[in-house]
Amino acid sequence: MKTENINELIEYPEQGIVSKSIIKNSKIEITLFCMTAGTDISEHTSTRQGIVYVLEGNGTFNLEDKKIKMEKGMIINMQSNAKHSLKAEENTSFLLMLLK
Repeated sequence: MKTENINELIEYPEQGIVSKSIIKNSKIEITLFCMTAGTDISEHTSTRQGIVYVLEGNGTFNLEDKKIKMEKGMIINMQSNAKHSLKAEENTSFLLMLLK
């Protein structure tokens, strides 16, 4: 059994994004993303269903042309192949869970 304190793993680079694999197995992949203020991820899709859980920060998540405010505690469900992008307005961290 592997256990992690996610809050202890949060670290922001001077610029850009840090990602850390937390769990990866045949059913789920969980990655911690830490985005520096002003960083964005351009529009893309994933072939798998995804769930985003915001740990801290503030940003905007665009899902299928709908703007969703990213703030602590927000959970976002994405269907497979859904177009999405995001921008961190403050240092922002979140867990991305991809289901297989």
